[in-house]
Amino acid sequence: MNLIFEKSKDGRKSFNLPESDVSLKNFPKELSRSDLDLPEISELDLIRHFINLSRLNFSVDTQFYPLGSCTMKYNPKILEKAASIPEFTNLHPFFSILPGCEDMCRGALEIIADFQDVLCEITGMDSATINPMAGAHGELTGIMIISSYHKSKNSKRTKVIVPDSSHGTNPASASMVGYEVVTIPSNSEGEMDVDELKKHLDTDVAAVMMTCPNTLGLFEKNIKQISEMAHSVGALMYYDGANLNAIMGKVRPGDLGFDVIHVNVHKTFGTPHGGGGPGAGPVGVKKFLEEFLPIPRVKREDSSLVVVSNSDKSIGHISSFFGNFAVVLKAYLYIKLLGSDGIKYSAEMAVLNANYVMNRLKEYLKLPFDRTCMHECVFSLSEMAKKGANALDFAKYLIDMGFHPPTIYFPLIVKEAFMIEPTETESKETLDKFVDSIIDAVKLAEQNAQVFKEFPKTTVISRPDETKAAKDLIVKYEKVVS
Repeated sequence: MNLIFEKSKDGRKSFNLPESDVSLKNFPKELSRSDLDLPEISELDLIRHFINLSRLNFSVDTQFYPLGSCTMKYNPKILEKAASIPEFTNLHPFFSILPGCEDMCRGALEIIADFQDVLCEITGMDSATINPMAGAHGELTGIMIISSYHKSKNSKRTKVIVPDSSHGTNPASASMVGYEVVTIPSNSEGEMDVDELKKHLDTDVAAVMMTCPNTLGLFEKNIKQISEMAHSVGALMYYDGANLNAIMGKVRPGDLGFDVIHVNVHKTFGTPHGGGGPGAGPVGVKKFLEEFLPIPRVKREDSSLVVVSNSDKSIGHISSFFGNFAVVLKAYLYIKLLGSDGIKYSAEMAVLNANYVMNRLKEYLKLPFDRTCMHECVFSLSEMAKKGANALDFAKYLIDMGFHPPTIYFPLIVKEAFMIEPTETESKETLDKFVDSIIDAVKLAEQNAQVFKEFPKTTVISRPDETKAAKDLIVKYEKVVS
């Protein structure tokens, strides 16, 4: 479709501005702009342009989005309404830290404190902060807390251990805090190899970072043993909360031996994901790490709330005020709407849906680890690739079928990985339609794999050079003068 600049016609307009009530008599000429070169377009054409542009977007509200590891699930609309309450949106954050102003934001502080309490109950932690502004930011915060803890003990730790199936943010966060990253391979069951871990676990290790269930969608059966091994050498256990939605309300990471956790609220508690918008990555810790939490923070003292703005051992400020409060507000309401039983049911449905998809597809696609999965399942399309249709080809085919492709080529330890996470919000009818499309794709690949190179056929652009598109992104409109 044409750009809005290309639809511009001299003299057309879609608005009328009121006369300015501000005198510009003394406004510096060098700071003024008389020719903004904005598109001139009628109101009707303007509306049609942006409505049609929006219809090119793919969203959870319009189609199934089984993006493994990212948990692209439906967000209840009532959460957006809660985050738009004027009493919250018009509340200036300075009220939370200025002496004598606490009463003006008492409601917001109560929600922060209650959310932290609920988060600790779900995760098995003792204290929490909502300040981190994304999951990866929370992860960085958690490793900074661990680093500060070891420094307070005069313990010079230099390494952080991660499994080979970890999210890329795990080694990135550890590296940013100054640690050497040690990667432990997976065993034949898709779990961290305990024997290999023993070779690297010593008093130089600051932490073991793990996701449980892991990125293969499998529960680490040896997790308590791993926690005991880490603690025996003074290392801490860090829980990447990316996959908490598979076990929330059923198993608490703190009870498994984890000391620090961040929670991806978009994956777990129904807040929006992606699009460059605001996020949140609250962090929970065990009691012995509470004093290292970032400031400011809200804590309960007896029957009152206190805003802690100074702390000798705190890692300090990691965001402005309390991070993205409106995002936390959505997560808080999500938890309250579900309640204790609903939280458990949500986890059960996420696991049920993933196992349903896995069992329907495993006779058609290679399943590297044939065991009960949790919230997601990972197939290998290596056999299909030998026939001429690889994971990317399957992904492009599914676009024409009306589905967002699953995650492909991740985790890296699975060749031609095809990672599916149906989430708890999808119906059996949707899952059957999705699975049937993949089965059709398998049959088509066996008959004529070459035809896969033509997909997708329904999109504005079919097969761009994705490397060039990422490295040579053009975001500025330049008018072509003929």
